[in-house]
Amino acid sequence: MTLRVAKFRIGQVVKHRIFPFRGVIFDVDPVFANTEEWWNAIPENVRPRKDQPFYHLLAENDETEYVAYVSEQNLLIDDDQTPIRHPQLGEFFEAQIDGVYRPKERVSH
Repeated sequence: MTLRVAKFRIGQVVKHRIFPFRGVIFDVDPVFANTEEWWNAIPENVRPRKDQPFYHLLAENDETEYVAYVSEQNLLIDDDQTPIRHPQLGEFFEAQIDGVYRPKERVSH
């Protein structure tokens, strides 16, 4: 399996290619790193490949906010300048600059 460089970066706002939600990336796995149960719950006709980056998103749709785990092949850059309203946004990011959220500095103890 060949690792690829992630197309998107932490703090970037993206939208799902098929489903109506958007979010900000807060973590990236170089390849699929979730459970087989999660994997098998995806309908086979839309199940993504495992050998690509997967992104953790603070996601939102018209009804709610949640955390999503999405394959690179199913993400697109979101040009909508509307701020993300996810309640956990402040835990990970400071400010939005030119459409990208700046990660908070992590303090080591």
